[in-house]
Amino acid sequence: MALEHAILVSLDERSGSGYELARRFEKSIGFFWAATHQQIYRTLKRMVDSGWVSCDEVAQERRPDKKVYEVAEAGRAELARWLASPGEPETIRHELALKVRGASLGDRDALVREVARHRDLHSERLDVFRAIEKKDFPDPSALSGRRLHQYLVLRGGVRAEQALVEWCDEVLAAMREDDRR
Repeated sequence: MALEHAILVSLDERSGSGYELARRFEKSIGFFWAATHQQIYRTLKRMVDSGWVSCDEVAQERRPDKKVYEVAEAGRAELARWLASPGEPETIRHELALKVRGASLGDRDALVREVARHRDLHSERLDVFRAIEKKDFPDPSALSGRRLHQYLVLRGGVRAEQALVEWCDEVLAAMREDDRR
């Protein structure tokens, strides 16, 4: 998936400035597709040039004018094309897994601390996802359309974080057991 598609999905949900879009990436979409502010602004410029998004300048008092972006018809057509196109299964690039695989080659105690740190980070993100789920989706059975789709992505995040916490716990337990042998 290209950053353009993540931006199109976000702007289709709600138009906004580059700054607002970057904030959305920090709070929601960024959990699943990360981008820096600079990447977002560069991509928005390309998307305006390609006709996928339109841009209106909005005057502000005591501040520079704000550019507000929204999906244009060409962008909706691109979204439809992309949604219908077959994609490849996700490729997992997991640095921690590679470190665990090479554990016998280095400082195992440092690796155990690193796995524990990752476990805590995934646990914290899981708590964030569960809080979002509780606040934004109190009755999942009543969801449909866009709200259902947002919920389903969040549930994928919950399940992925649960799996990572459990895997880290498994690694830590196995490495402790290995130390006892």
